Amino acid sequence: MNFTNTDILQIAMRQSAIDANCNAEDFLKAENVIVPSAVNPLARKYLDLPLDCNLIYYGNNIVASINEKYRAVISNYIDSFEAEHCFETPNMHVLNDKLQKEGFRICFMAEYFLPDLHEMRAHDCPYPVKLLYPTDFQTLYTPQWSNALCEKRRELDILGIGAYDGETLIGLARCSADCETMWQIGVDVLPAYRRQGIASALTSRLALEILERRKVPFYCAAWSNIKSVRNAIQSGFRPAWVEMTAKAASFVNKLNQNQ
Repeated sequence: MNFTNTDILQIAMRQSAIDANCNAEDFLKAENVIVPSAVNPLARKYLDLPLDCNLIYYGNNIVASINEKYRAVISNYIDSFEAEHCFETPNMHVLNDKLQKEGFRICFMAEYFLPDLHEMRAHDCPYPVKLLYPTDFQTLYTPQWSNALCEKRRELDILGIGAYDGETLIGLARCSADCETMWQIGVDVLPAYRRQGIASALTSRLALEILERRKVPFYCAAWSNIKSVRNAIQSGFRPAWVEMTAKAASFVNKLNQNQ
């Protein structure tokens, strides 16, 4: 393994810098930083770059990766409020109202978690578990495993751990190779088997498998998704950074229709 918590945070900041088209040191500055968003082949694979407005906060300042067309609007917003309040209502409405005039809306709000090596351990599972590989996933791209697996990016699903009741798969955690240094964990447990510690057992064990492969596991959840956040923390992850992303209003409307 040979990582430290400091190593892990630095790796995450370097990846965020690639994603945002900035320097890793920008996340540690006292003042906010605004940079133009740009395509980068090393960015996380699921990002649709360039972005028109993406705000990133590691607990110090805000780094805004933007379309230069909206620099004045975004600069005024992030300099008008405390950094943490820029990611919540009522302040968020100020930015949304301005962007909506340009055909955009706030779309994604997510909290990202990194492993705390002082807390990370393999949790016991009340059911047998086994490692799974891409060939094992082929028949599992169904709604019941949609949090663990991504139909649109099958090629990134490279490692998983399943829990079994006899021959029946009852829980699944898998990681996607979203970038060179960091693999993202998703997890699902069948409803009848929840609240037994299966999710944290699978998540923690998969995180350790990822670390053994010299990659950094990360976990993403909406901060309102209490079940997912609890699983992250119970599994040995801790909050590391947050992001808020604006997308075209047509994109937001389509998501709402699909829901």
